[in-house]
Amino acid sequence: MPGGFRSDKTDVMEQGTATGSRAWVIRSGRPPRALAGEVEARILDAARKIFLERGLEGASIDEIADAAHAGKPTIYARFPGKEALFAAVILRKVRENLISIESVAPTGVTFEERLASIATAILRRVLAAETVGLCRVTVAEARRFPDLAASVHRMARERTSEAVSQLLGELPEADQLPAFAADRRATTARQFIELIVQPMLMRALFGEDLTALRAEIGPHVARTVAFFLAGCRHGGIS
Repeated sequence: MPGGFRSDKTDVMEQGTATGSRAWVIRSGRPPRALAGEVEARILDAARKIFLERGLEGASIDEIADAAHAGKPTIYARFPGKEALFAAVILRKVRENLISIESVAPTGVTFEERLASIATAILRRVLAAETVGLCRVTVAEARRFPDLAASVHRMARERTSEAVSQLLGELPEADQLPAFAADRRATTARQFIELIVQPMLMRALFGEDLTALRAEIGPHVARTVAFFLAGCRHGGIS
């Protein structure tokens, strides 16, 4: 997918006083690793906020630089343009969501209850306001930047499927159904995610109230997990 490049050097802005003024001067050099990480996090935080407010087309590197308290050279040293910066914002959000999903400890007595706990955790992340907002920006820019939108969607789908496949394989009952066998688990995980996530996410993208949608998570998960398991038990998942 489109992405930024990392430079061995970056620009560190400091206030100069040699001329008696408080003008900013730029020193070129290798910053401490902790400082470089803090600067990048600040850039991504600012970019996320502005992309959510203005979309990709409406955002500007100048505005992001001002919000991040960073110079444009500092941003361009890490990201060659808005599209790469947007891709980095999405990648960070995907990583954050994956950490949350990977840390899920399935709860419940039955196989169905444990699957439901995984599904509930996924939907709570997906239906977060920031996640939905970034999805809307991606969809809105799909016509102008089809490769970017396709790459973002593919990345999120593949990495989430990998995380869910791992969780499914760790369930004690996974060896009882052929659909959960190692050679079929990736496909099973993708179909599980599509059944659980797609209906609710589509409603969110079309503007339904997120608080109301979150209140529906329990009933939706109960119905969908029951349907999914019925398909697994009757050979409907391949």
